[in-house]
Amino acid sequence: MRSSAVRLAPLVHGEGDQRGFTPTPIGLARAKGVSAYVGDGSNRWPAVHRLDAAHLFRLAVEAAPAGSRLHAVGEEGVPFREIAEAIGRQLKLRVVSIATEDAGNHFGLLGPLVSIDNPASSALTQERLGWRPTNLPLTADIKDGHYFND
Repeated sequence: MRSSAVRLAPLVHGEGDQRGFTPTPIGLARAKGVSAYVGDGSNRWPAVHRLDAAHLFRLAVEAAPAGSRLHAVGEEGVPFREIAEAIGRQLKLRVVSIATEDAGNHFGLLGPLVSIDNPASSALTQERLGWRPTNLPLTADIKDGHYFND
């Protein structure tokens, strides 16, 4: 048996995403009346579109070398402020900075996570398998509007 491991970006997004990470800050923005980020919002979160991740899983099954570790990362790091701004534009809400010490009050259990700088690369995965993410990047996917259909 040949196996490999695929590490998904923390932000796997796309139409049909109802329980992933992306709907969480959208729900918080609706509930709190503001779209927020921590500090200057420059901390980065890697993202991948669901269809690009699915394509990588297929390539992993069909062609990945045994024991390979693959990264499903379409965008190496989207600044959290850009995510909050995209959400704020869609919901027509103010976008605000939250102090690090207040992150828990605003984001709840996600408070410690939303300020982490977490870039990741799929350069080796792309080189090994010829995988190329081709679907919408995260902020364009948020702008597309499907996350806001009630």
